[in-house]
Amino acid sequence: MNSYFEEVQALLTIVGEQEKQSIKESVDHISKAVMSDGIIHLFGSGHSHILTEEVFYRAGGLAAIRPIFVEDLMLFKGASRASQLERQNDLSKKFMDDEDIRPGDVCIVISSSGVNPVPIDVATIAKEKGAFVIGLTSPEYAKSCPSRHKQKHYLHDVVDLVIDNHIAKGDTLLKSNNISFGSGSTVIGAVLLNMIFTQVIQKIIESGETPPVFLSSNIEGADEHNQKIIAKYKKRIPQL
Repeated sequence: MNSYFEEVQALLTIVGEQEKQSIKESVDHISKAVMSDGIIHLFGSGHSHILTEEVFYRAGGLAAIRPIFVEDLMLFKGASRASQLERQNDLSKKFMDDEDIRPGDVCIVISSSGVNPVPIDVATIAKEKGAFVIGLTSPEYAKSCPSRHKQKHYLHDVVDLVIDNHIAKGDTLLKSNNISFGSGSTVIGAVLLNMIFTQVIQKIIESGETPPVFLSSNIEGADEHNQKIIAKYKKRIPQL
């Protein structure tokens, strides 16, 4: 049996090779949005929500990132409850109508299975608001399960661009004695998002502009630097 580390390495190699074009297109759209003072919104429910926080207000990370926080869809409000709520059709409309998503923005919706109504409708509503929508999902996983959406959509059906995390059905990397275990979606998703955003930063630098990047608060001069960036984005990213 291969170790978890080996399985993650193998999957990262697959993702790195097969998603080059999707990553490039994502970098192009996000770079354009950031250089035009747009915002990059991220949404995920349950464990996918972890990835929205991974890249938010991060030392060495882009400042123009705004997570869509919905507490009822987070694990700390009740894990099984959040899972059930994610399956509700039309629930997204209750919070998405008030989200400040504008033309020129990018919205990344994260759901490995891509079968539940909430992330599907978040993507649809973000598109209606004029954002370019990217789905971080696994079409292979989706096709192995029936959609719970009332129109039988999957996340990969409704987004402008798919980044395939190549997660298999069940989100496990290991198997022993017919027991599958060891989820991979979070580690693969974290690498993908950081890969994309670091390439965005590099692309902005190469364009001759200064990217809005946070410094670690433990570095001398960081507080002043970060406060200037926060002042620029605070109106559109209240979580800052």
